[in-house]
Amino acid sequence: MGILSNTVSICQFRVAGDFPAGDLFQWASQRLAGNGFKSIDQSTAELSVGWVHLDDHRQSDFAVPAAFWRDHYLIFTLRRDQRRIPAALVKAYQQVAEHEYLTENPGLSRVPKQKREDLKEAVRGMLLGKTLPIPSTWDAVWDTQTGIVTFASLSPVIIELFEGQFKKTFEGLRLVAVHPYARAEQVVAEESRPALAQANQAGSEAALDLIRSNQWLGWDFFLWLMFRTMHDTSEYRVSLAGHCDLNEPFAAYVNDRLVLLSSGENGQQKITVAGPQDHFSEVRTALQNGKRITEAMVYLEKDEHIWRLTLKGELFQFASLKAPAVKLEKDDGVDEQSEREAVFFERMFVLEQGLQLFDSLYSTFLGLRLGSGWEEESARIDRWLVEREA
Repeated sequence: MGILSNTVSICQFRVAGDFPAGDLFQWASQRLAGNGFKSIDQSTAELSVGWVHLDDHRQSDFAVPAAFWRDHYLIFTLRRDQRRIPAALVKAYQQVAEHEYLTENPGLSRVPKQKREDLKEAVRGMLLGKTLPIPSTWDAVWDTQTGIVTFASLSPVIIELFEGQFKKTFEGLRLVAVHPYARAEQVVAEESRPALAQANQAGSEAALDLIRSNQWLGWDFFLWLMFRTMHDTSEYRVSLAGHCDLNEPFAAYVNDRLVLLSSGENGQQKITVAGPQDHFSEVRTALQNGKRITEAMVYLEKDEHIWRLTLKGELFQFASLKAPAVKLEKDDGVDEQSEREAVFFERMFVLEQGLQLFDSLYSTFLGLRLGSGWEEESARIDRWLVEREA
């Protein structure tokens, strides 16, 4: 689903590197157009990858601001068209081609190796010419004020494709994933920064090391939030700047679906607990047996609005993030382009509200986890895990 859908899966990146001097629009326009998508409909090419307009996946010129510019946002869509031919189909047609070749050359008992390769390529070319490419698209929004890029896919293959295309397009810039430790650096209170740095278990600044060495952030966050869901009001306060006013109340809790994982001599074991949770009995048993919560459905509520998402604990990716629906009244005096822009801004408003609430929740956790009160809170959690249900 695209970024404008009411439900979307997203991951985020920070843009690293130096912006070029001069007109940002002119630079971005030239770079996007120079790496724009090129159709392969009238060819036999297998693959084409490039940028298209978020509002129209057929367009890739980026010559005017309306194509990709929205206030302080750059918006563009990665498009990949690919022809796929089943291996069984290639094999079947190749057998026919080899049989015809041997019929024309009765002195041969088998097709020479090089000729087999030539026939295979000819068969593939023939089949490619008869196969329509399958288009796929993934939206991206670059907030030039914060330097954060939001990308609408969680597939590792597609994320790698996007990172490579971004780096190729915007020379001198690269994307750095906003993983749990990186997000912690963004949202932690100033007085807790030394404690966060001291708690960092990574031996380098490499993203992969920071992710793997600091999985405790996701594990402890899920455990704390589950405990708070059962034993407190689940009410928190907005603590970070954004669309919501500071100190506004909101609710946050886990429910419906949790995934737990453990590693042992027999490999990884995964347990999925689905359905409304009254006491988290099954989850608590799994935790007592050494499993860790690695994924959970998180709810954020403010006033009458609800955001629901599946949080991936290892990378802090947001799967199936359902935000309040965007509803704009039609106005006969407003042109189509203005309507599209209004939908975009309203959609980004509700998405960023949800992320502001999540970051405030995460900041609250970090303040406790990195402070002097964590030892007492951890002891309360441990007692709860082993206590009998009434």
